[in-house]
Amino acid sequence: MSEVGESIIRGLKEALAYVQGEPVEVVVHHAQVPETVDVKAIRSDLHMTQREFAGRFGFPLGTVQNWERGHRRPEGAARAFLTVIARRPDAVIEALGGNPPPTGSAAAE
Repeated sequence: MSEVGESIIRGLKEALAYVQGEPVEVVVHHAQVPETVDVKAIRSDLHMTQREFAGRFGFPLGTVQNWERGHRRPEGAARAFLTVIARRPDAVIEALGGNPPPTGSAAAE
């Protein structure tokens, strides 16, 4: 078997041992996702309308509106994604294949 194959099998055995509670030397990473995010503040910092923000990051417009009005709140993965958008918007835009946001566009809708 190749070194890569052996490494994968070794890793799978370590993961199985870890979830079964056996003592294993592994590094575990836990994401620090905030309990709440201020969608309107994130969008405003990017100088985007609700429509621009929704389109740029793949959210339905109605979802963005509901978050900002307080009718709903972002859950789980959406909070994590919004946190990344807030901290590294250019990286997210680049990863999604878009252009950086224009400066000075209307921020309210």
